[in-house]
Amino acid sequence: MGVQIVLVSSGSVACGAPILGLDRMPERISDRQAAAALGQPAVTAAWADSLADHGLNAAQVLLTADDIDFRERFVNVQRKFQTLLGVGAVPIVNENDSVSFAGLSLGDNDRLGALVSCLLGSDMLVLLSSAAGLRGDGGRGDVIPVVDSPEAAAEHVSDQKSTVGTGGMGAKLDSAFAARSMGTEVVIADGSLPGALGAILRGETIGTRFPALKGGLSDLSRRKQWIAHAIKPRGRLVVDDGARRALEERGASLLPGGIVGVEAEKNEGFPVGAAVDICGKNGESFARGLVDYRYDEIARIVGVQSGLIEAVLGYARGDAVIHRDDLVLLHGVERVPAR
Repeated sequence: MGVQIVLVSSGSVACGAPILGLDRMPERISDRQAAAALGQPAVTAAWADSLADHGLNAAQVLLTADDIDFRERFVNVQRKFQTLLGVGAVPIVNENDSVSFAGLSLGDNDRLGALVSCLLGSDMLVLLSSAAGLRGDGGRGDVIPVVDSPEAAAEHVSDQKSTVGTGGMGAKLDSAFAARSMGTEVVIADGSLPGALGAILRGETIGTRFPALKGGLSDLSRRKQWIAHAIKPRGRLVVDDGARRALEERGASLLPGGIVGVEAEKNEGFPVGAAVDICGKNGESFARGLVDYRYDEIARIVGVQSGLIEAVLGYARGDAVIHRDDLVLLHGVERVPAR
């Protein structure tokens, strides 16, 4: 069909658990990491054997949160995908669970699929699972063929999760709306249906389709989409009304004089280049950006005019805490309301 495919595949921990003598998914981090290390070769081999029947080569790609959060590594992974696709290989992607832990986890594979879509600029993200799609009537009714609103979708969400996975329909919806806000069409469908993927690519009505959103984040550069969606914020900057207007209406950089507070996740601080959310006084995040100053430095220059940064710190990296080229407004980001 002339379509390039990248597969995000779970299964490493589930495959490795029996080798460890476990009859259920391990709970301890060390056991999960060991199970993933034992099970990942089996997962890759299964894909390689299946694809070989069609004359295709499988390429294993294991990602960690750092591969997504750090721009240089993000671009390096992009290039690797481009090379693999260019030679006709099928990348088989999974989180590197053998080294990942809670604080540096990419999360469920639905989110990982959305992140890979962002990384590649994919035309379509297909989430195949045991779910036939989003069902109406609180999950008890028929499959809804098209969904175009996070609010409408929220009332149909079930919190039920797979017995061997980490995501449920709520996670799939979060990932679907994240991907579609970046211009990617999304389909959630039953992966056990014979020929499901081919039928979806032919445009047949299977599962639930989420049309790509036009405008907003989909019009931004891949770099700004990465800032908005791919990286996890390490803290928050609270700004006054004047600074918010300057960012929203004039596309300005964030200067220290407009900052009224700075917070870090888990009180660990954050380095230069970290992503932080920008919030109004009501606490609502309306932008995200990459900082040019560390957490402790920002704490010292809160409310200070740009011309006085050097006098306070003894040096200055620039007038802005976040340059406008490293800042993106979040108004185009769709999120499913809290459930």
